[in-house]
Amino acid sequence: MAVLLDGDESEPPERLPAGPLYVPVRPGPSGYVARLFRTPLGARTAVGFTSARGLTDTLGPQQRWIRLAEPALRALTAPLGITTVTVDPLFTAPAAAPVTTPAAASTVALLTTRA
Repeated sequence: MAVLLDGDESEPPERLPAGPLYVPVRPGPSGYVARLFRTPLGARTAVGFTSARGLTDTLGPQQRWIRLAEPALRALTAPLGITTVTVDPLFTAPAAAPVTTPAAASTVALLTTRA
């Protein structure tokens, strides 16, 4: 019988739920709906933050949010074919035009996850 050392497992470790997340929302026809984003490769993803501060630092103080558990967010987006939930993403993109104010520098275009 082989002894497996750390890092030698044939299966990846089981994914644990992230817990309650701060999920960005936008107004929809019947109330608020979760905002969906794209990864740098163009795949659609749901996004959740582990803190309200992380959400506002990334998306701005005007961004509305709700609290959802990760399994609830997955269940909400699964009918749309979205199977990825990105937790605590960083949004980055080069400025499209010269930046004149700090508020303009927070414009978001692409989604990148932390390494």
